Amino acid sequence: MSPARTTQQAIAGIPGVLSRLGLGLREPLREGYGARDLRRDVLAGLVVGIVALPLAMALAIASGVPPQHGLYTSIVAGAVIALAGGSRVNVSGPTAAFVVLLAPISHAHGIGGLMTASLLAGIILLLFGAFRLGRLIQFVPHPVTTGFTSGIAVVIAGLQLKDFLGLQPGPLPEHFPEKMVALAGAAGSFRWQEAAIGGATLLVLVLWPRVSQRLPGPLVALAFAGVAGWILARFVPGFQVDTIVSRFEGGIPRLPPHFDWPWNFPGPDGKPLGLSLSVVRELAGPAFAIAALGAIESLLCAVVADGMTGTKHDSDVELAGQGLGNIVAPFFGGFVATGALARTATSVRAGARSPVAAVVHAAFVLVAVLALAPLMAHLPMAALAALLLIVAWNMSDLRHFVHILKVAPKSDVLVLLACFGLTVLFDMVVAVGVGVVLAALLFMQRMSSLFHAQIEEAPAQHLADPHLRGVVLYRIGGPLFFGAAEKAASALGRITGQTRAVVLQMDDVPVMDVTGLVALESAIGRLRAMKVLVILSGVQPQPLEVIGKAELGRGSDDVILSPDDASALAVLRARLGSPG
Repeated sequence: MSPARTTQQAIAGIPGVLSRLGLGLREPLREGYGARDLRRDVLAGLVVGIVALPLAMALAIASGVPPQHGLYTSIVAGAVIALAGGSRVNVSGPTAAFVVLLAPISHAHGIGGLMTASLLAGIILLLFGAFRLGRLIQFVPHPVTTGFTSGIAVVIAGLQLKDFLGLQPGPLPEHFPEKMVALAGAAGSFRWQEAAIGGATLLVLVLWPRVSQRLPGPLVALAFAGVAGWILARFVPGFQVDTIVSRFEGGIPRLPPHFDWPWNFPGPDGKPLGLSLSVVRELAGPAFAIAALGAIESLLCAVVADGMTGTKHDSDVELAGQGLGNIVAPFFGGFVATGALARTATSVRAGARSPVAAVVHAAFVLVAVLALAPLMAHLPMAALAALLLIVAWNMSDLRHFVHILKVAPKSDVLVLLACFGLTVLFDMVVAVGVGVVLAALLFMQRMSSLFHAQIEEAPAQHLADPHLRGVVLYRIGGPLFFGAAEKAASALGRITGQTRAVVLQMDDVPVMDVTGLVALESAIGRLRAMKVLVILSGVQPQPLEVIGKAELGRGSDDVILSPDDASALAVLRARLGSPG
């Protein structure tokens, strides 16, 4: 199929994808949704809401913005994506994977830049879904995603040392290695009070799942940290720890999400960012990186959820729903949201049946903002850092990373280490860009390995004829893509001047791109200059369409298209003087 036709079909399919928004909700309703299902969804939503509440605040702070913006993201994006997406049980909200992308944006462009970049990423995600790119994104190689997530885990863990140990390094540099150097230089400012609260929180997070599975560990650990910090500050002289309310003036406002233009939020200078072409140009690269990473993470989450529930998501509708949620959220103080694997798994284990559970989770977070904001504002920063250390450890999947290093081919190991190193040493914008290129190069290498070319100086049995001397049969198998074009051209280049005719047997070539066409044209041009008859036999529809548009052989009697080998044999007999 030609690229033009593919594009036309993609554009024609946009209304179809958009008309299926909300498929994840409509399917369970159509199958029959009763009071028992509703009860299970409500209970699951409450459980995952308890888990999401501290994570939303911690991830917002780690991304460089006040905690309420993480809560608003869970409320608005969590509900919109659940209602519009193509997965039944995906729970969306702020996730740890985006911290390394969002923190540099908020540092360079302020909260307004983060909101605007989130909006742009939402538009890109919506286009991904509308143009039916869901299946393509799922083919991103595993070493690429593993390299990203492991690198992100290292960065998140390193950035938590400041609050976990109570370090006072001053303004941190932009890149992770320099930040680690700055934190090491501030080791003298270590505060045992922060380390004690952080260490105790970490211990509870690690041990609590062995005690009980009913109450989520983050709820128990952070409640313990808040109460312990308050008691120690009251009764131990000189004991003081940094809290949300001491870090962010005014703490967490007791307000629901409210409408405002994303670019009206403060920029790096504290004034409204404003919307201009230069702002969009500066944020376009980070927005694409956000959209690419968000698409990968959301679809991975949906695939895992399908495995747990036995259902099947629609990847294109899920991307469109993610895009819509990320478009709406910045207008209400939220930032980037995507499918959250841990929260989704928690929801499924708690009995979630439909997107209603994710909507209940969003409603729970809203109620918590309205009722518990003053209490949540007294959570110690060291406790939130301990929570993100656990998140980073779970993300790293160290055992799996080492396993890939041991068993994977060298090309996969190279891609894994490149994506990991770029994420840690540079930033996610660079890592995503290079990762996409590496994925394409890996695809090219694998596709070229599928291509094979074989020359037979004596024709095959069904082309055998004692009178047909100097006939070469050239078998081509596999896609004639950019990766295989050079191999095809070099094989044809070995044909000698004693050859009278060449039969290119192409019935095993399912597809050909323009690079393959150029290589084929060049080789045929060389053969024609040698006065060699060229027969293309058994060309499949897509390569035939490409060859036809190129008018290859049109108006020439030395390049012939033959539907099959029998027709090619008849042409050879007629042109080379063999009796019929």
